[in-house]
Amino acid sequence: MPDMIVPDSEGRGLLARLPGRARDLIQLARLDRPIGAWLLFWPGAWAIALAGQAVARWDLILWFALGAVAMRGAGCVYNDIVDRDLDKRVARTAARPLASGRLSLKLAWGWLLALSLVGLIVLLQLERTAQIAALASIAPVAAYPFMKRITWWPQAWLGIVFSWAALVGWPAVTGSIDAPLLWLYGGSIAWVIGYDTIYALQDIEDDALAGVKSSARALGAHARGGVTGFYAVALACWAMALWRVRPEPLALVGLLPMAAHLLWQVAGLRKEDPADALARFRSNRFAGLLMFLACLVVGTTSL
Repeated sequence: MPDMIVPDSEGRGLLARLPGRARDLIQLARLDRPIGAWLLFWPGAWAIALAGQAVARWDLILWFALGAVAMRGAGCVYNDIVDRDLDKRVARTAARPLASGRLSLKLAWGWLLALSLVGLIVLLQLERTAQIAALASIAPVAAYPFMKRITWWPQAWLGIVFSWAALVGWPAVTGSIDAPLLWLYGGSIAWVIGYDTIYALQDIEDDALAGVKSSARALGAHARGGVTGFYAVALACWAMALWRVRPEPLALVGLLPMAAHLLWQVAGLRKEDPADALARFRSNRFAGLLMFLACLVVGTTSL
């Protein structure tokens, strides 16, 4: 059956069997919706793989996975704390635990602290340069919830934040910041803008009523063309990243599956159909895997 768009507060399967307070905490951190953790995780895994250390440092990839779950959860809690009044005015988010009043603000801050402590444990496993890079993300992460109030392109800020794991993953295994990483990071930012524009198509009418700004509203009828453009920029940046690691045309062949998948996303995108937008957005967890395999092959064979 196709994915159905449901309110963030709807519990299904095992989630529906949990006590109300536990269910609300899980939903507040979106632990029942792992797509965000996947999208936060992939850029860090790409960086480790492109640096040629995916096999030798498989343990680091697992730490990054744990960190992605914890910090994505912490980010969602913080976002809901900041956005609780806006969420009340959007149909898809009105029943969230904080917006609906089911959870107190005090409990939400406590949950945020607990998730952040898990992130601290992960931070302590990293090399010093990587630790500094990780800590530098705090300011842009804290600023993100306010971007939708001051710019039509909050998706660009999300790209900066959700790609940050790449800036941590590469120095975690190399101890430095190098040119391939910067191209990889730039491509990831463009990729995030593209897929989050697709995601924002779900709320475009409610966002207009609530006064929430987004790239989907800014692009309007040109949303498909805009997403296509950002995906093209992402592929170009990634091609440069791969080339800097292994300057051979054959290395770029690894990007073809990713390019084909992104083309599928935009070719059939129906911007008036929220269910279609959600399905194509969610498919980026598979897109992340395709890019990881490209980085794995190029990084491993360049050693």
